[in-house]
Amino acid sequence: MKLRFLAGALALLLAVPALAASPRTYQLSSPDGKLTLEVQAVPGISYRLSCEGTPVMAPSALSVQLADGTAYDGNVRFEKALRRSVDGSFEARVYKRAVVREKYNELTLRYKTFDLVFRAYDAGIAWRFVSRSKKPFIVVDEQAEFRFAEDVEATVPYVKQDSPRDPFLNSFEAYYDIHPLSAWQQDQKAFLPVSFRMANGWRVNITESDLLDYPGMYLKHLGGAALGGLFAPYPKLIEQDGYNKLQGIVRTTEDYIARQPAGASLPWRIVAVAEKDSQLLDSDLVYELSRPAADTDWSWVKPGKVAWDWWNDWNIHGVDFRAGINTQTYKYYIDFAAANGIEYVILDEGWAVNLQADLFQVVPDIDLPEIVNYANSKGVGIILWAGYYAMDRDVEGICKHFSQMGVKGFKIDFMNRDDQLMVDFYTRVAETAARYHLLVDFHGAFKPSGLQRPYPNVINHEGVAGLEQMKWAQQNVDQVTYDVQIPFIRMFAGPLDYTQGAMRNATRRNYRPVNSEPMSQGTRCRQLAEYVIFEAPLTMLCDAPTSYMAEPECLKWMAAIPTVWDQTVALDGRIGDYAAIARSKGGSWYVGAMTDWDARDLEIDLGAFLSDGTYRVEIFRDGPNADRTARDYVHENKTVTVSSSNRSMTIHMAPGGGWTARFTRQ
Repeated sequence: MKLRFLAGALALLLAVPALAASPRTYQLSSPDGKLTLEVQAVPGISYRLSCEGTPVMAPSALSVQLADGTAYDGNVRFEKALRRSVDGSFEARVYKRAVVREKYNELTLRYKTFDLVFRAYDAGIAWRFVSRSKKPFIVVDEQAEFRFAEDVEATVPYVKQDSPRDPFLNSFEAYYDIHPLSAWQQDQKAFLPVSFRMANGWRVNITESDLLDYPGMYLKHLGGAALGGLFAPYPKLIEQDGYNKLQGIVRTTEDYIARQPAGASLPWRIVAVAEKDSQLLDSDLVYELSRPAADTDWSWVKPGKVAWDWWNDWNIHGVDFRAGINTQTYKYYIDFAAANGIEYVILDEGWAVNLQADLFQVVPDIDLPEIVNYANSKGVGIILWAGYYAMDRDVEGICKHFSQMGVKGFKIDFMNRDDQLMVDFYTRVAETAARYHLLVDFHGAFKPSGLQRPYPNVINHEGVAGLEQMKWAQQNVDQVTYDVQIPFIRMFAGPLDYTQGAMRNATRRNYRPVNSEPMSQGTRCRQLAEYVIFEAPLTMLCDAPTSYMAEPECLKWMAAIPTVWDQTVALDGRIGDYAAIARSKGGSWYVGAMTDWDARDLEIDLGAFLSDGTYRVEIFRDGPNADRTARDYVHENKTVTVSSSNRSMTIHMAPGGGWTARFTRQ
């Protein structure tokens, strides 16, 4: 992947003389000049951040402690500072836009044993430590402080601990708690991303990128308005246990967090600053800060939709066989997918013998070669569900065997950790699967942290409390509000396997959990809009084929909608209230909007994504009775002319509602 510099762009690398006086401080500004980063290099390393002169972060310390008793900190001999600026673009693969604009200013503080690299983008700042060691080293801990300049409001996904013996074992699926940062729950940690609202309404998101061989970062409370990074220790003993013996449970740990090779680069720490919530809907920071893919042929990576079996409990009807985990049922799903242009069918949990954690043991009712051959003859790909422990036993052998059979990829589940060994598992799987031209959907997973850029075959991540929760959640759960939080927070990190597409839709009053015939909260049009709003190169049609065939208009829309895009434009939004996004593919623009439990009239700025001209518009909107019968919708076609005097469209959404449309130029 080559960087294409724009005309007039200049990349500079120059030495900045160290100041004679102590302490030594340096400034770095974003290209638009709004963000200012002040870094103290000596005697201790710290940074402070402001936006348009308003303090965002007070002085916050940074360091890395090593097992040999040394540290990457301000006590190491400081040598010089280096600066460069980049203004360019690069082609993206399997992403929300085809070309990513890359523009930043960079400051590298060079010490005798390490570099500390800072970057300032218009959308935020980032830093990482880079070792200059010529030998492998062990990291005992990393100090990453985030000391806010005021007591901000925090929107926090606290870790829901899955095991009393392993405090870092969790599903990364928590709903958000909202409270002042100073009221952080005692002794609790949060997984990333975490979002904060300043008194002036600005938003700050914290996350990380280029996480390939290092533990993921959590946040812990340091008191007041301060947070610090927290990392799972390096596992010493891992035992097969947990859900259906498919998990690796950490029983004992080392007294350090990571083993690193000589010259290793630690992950980027990201602080994004947005003056409007909607700016968080359209950020490229995580993708930009990850390393590029190898310059090889990735054309075999085919994004698309999936006819999914598990959410609808294999619950088809009107057939002359017993539906379930058997060859006949999957041939039915394959026929459905082929008839509607759906690219994949997943064989979710149940096709391999339970409690064996062995993907080579297939249940008697499944003739896997026959299913795969039948699917391939119909132009449909088969993706197999796999538990983590079963996959980790023989990644190479499994990928080789099933690739030769004709399988197109794996949905891997129940990792539920992000210590260094687990993060390394993600990278090993991504690399091995790529060699065998296999897709990977990480379920039971931590948030995306840039892995999809070096490995475009990593086509989705879960790490979200998605629609599956509706099968068992309490009736008072508020999925609708969560739906208009995650596009700004969780999706800021990358794609999410939310698994939308429910045809049974419920108002707030009518919702109840049902496992075999589950429903969604909110309207039918909300489900349709989620295909535009949620970034998901591999996305599910979660309901049963027979449910979709009873709803041909909705099925046609979902089956045809793209999953990767040429352009993305954030239109409007407030975290927890509503979101609206426009995305283009092949000359057409798709718009999706969702609201919370409040009915809402929203003005869509057509000029933000359409040039002047006449457009045919296909619309799905909430019906006049959608507040009582959530499946009520209106499907209509109209013509709209965009001009200097007509550049907006007012839409209405019912409580828990949505709106979606496709604009095609006449």
